[in-house]
Amino acid sequence: MSLDKILAISGKPGLYELKAQTRSGFVAESLIDGKRITVGLRNNVSLLSEIAIYTLKEEIPLREVLRKIKEKENGGETSVSHKEEKVKLEEYFFEVLPDYDEDRVYPGDIKKIIQWYNLLISKGLDDFEEETSETEGKEGDEEKKGEDIG
Repeated sequence: MSLDKILAISGKPGLYELKAQTRSGFVAESLIDGKRITVGLRNNVSLLSEIAIYTLKEEIPLREVLRKIKEKENGGETSVSHKEEKVKLEEYFFEVLPDYDEDRVYPGDIKKIIQWYNLLISKGLDDFEEETSETEGKEGDEEKKGEDIG
């Protein structure tokens, strides 16, 4: 399963898998306990595939950050807990993404990313590659999906 079906729902802990759409929203299943919930259109919901992290130069897709964490940890869970103090979290994140923007990426964001990464790894969802071939992450690549470049 790709990050295109994984959701973060504001006000709800953990991550959810999109199961079905309904007239008034959709049905999602918790990756933590497997319980299904109905989510209305008024809820603030983010697809993990649409989230990006600020760096000093550009925004980097969350999938790339997760891939860098996976490389650093050799496919295992993170060496720091999301419950660590702010300084440790920032040190760890600098090792993963040295040019992240400290002014726009808060310790709470780092906690979430570490927590999400560990949850995804524990559930065997460790394929952080894009669905199609990568072309250096340039903007506008979404429009090129499916085209044969060459």
